[in-house]
Amino acid sequence: MYDKATKPTWIIAKERQKRIAGQETVWLFGLHAVRDALMNPAREKLRLVLTKNAADKLLEAIDLGGIEPQIVDPRNFDVPIDAGSVHQGAALEAKPLHWGTVQDICITGEGLPLLVILDRVTDPHNVGAVLRSAEVFGARAVIAPQRHSAPETGALAKTASGALERQPYLRVGNLADTMIDLKNMGYILLGLDSGAPMTLAQGITDAEKRPIALVLGAEGPGLRDKTRETCDHLVRVPFVGGFGSLNVSNAAAVGLYAVATAWA
Repeated sequence: MYDKATKPTWIIAKERQKRIAGQETVWLFGLHAVRDALMNPAREKLRLVLTKNAADKLLEAIDLGGIEPQIVDPRNFDVPIDAGSVHQGAALEAKPLHWGTVQDICITGEGLPLLVILDRVTDPHNVGAVLRSAEVFGARAVIAPQRHSAPETGALAKTASGALERQPYLRVGNLADTMIDLKNMGYILLGLDSGAPMTLAQGITDAEKRPIALVLGAEGPGLRDKTRETCDHLVRVPFVGGFGSLNVSNAAAVGLYAVATAWA
């Protein structure tokens, strides 16, 4: 064991990061996001702020959530969320969810052996939509880098429409290393690229029902070089007409549907 005076700087930094993470909270807002968070026993709930109208709509969830709401006047809805947020009179301060390790979730987690990997997708609305599609099509997890990705926020939760409470969202320290680990677990990594020579359907067929991870980049820059190199295949979604680029959340939905139906 190290004493305080001889601890390496990397251990000190890791301990500091762990303390900060332990103090982190997130404000969820909107009736759907708050209802699903209240009904999630894995979610640690700290403060619930509601208008009378919202409280009437969330009676069952409040009872299950085991937290006493603070009822406020709609004109005095004073919580630390963006002024333009459509909160519908409901906000919940909570701790971020902890899903467990990548290995545990991706090998033995619930759902199909199907993952979505997001390479530097920072828009919370896009990530929320991807989580929603991942839940609909039975994916096991959505994975993103810890840095340069959308954190768990109220905007993300609202767009996910409850999926954030049920769909594992794993943020990792090094995306390329995690992708290599997934290969060692038996996953085939298909990177979506509009200029790829192979179609998505061909990539799915070649995988021969082995576990699949769909890898998508941010709109504009797309996949980073290291991410592209780590994929097993680059595949494209065929398009008709002169414009062949989908929004990242739409591309994820198309890819998830294609894999799920091919396996059905």
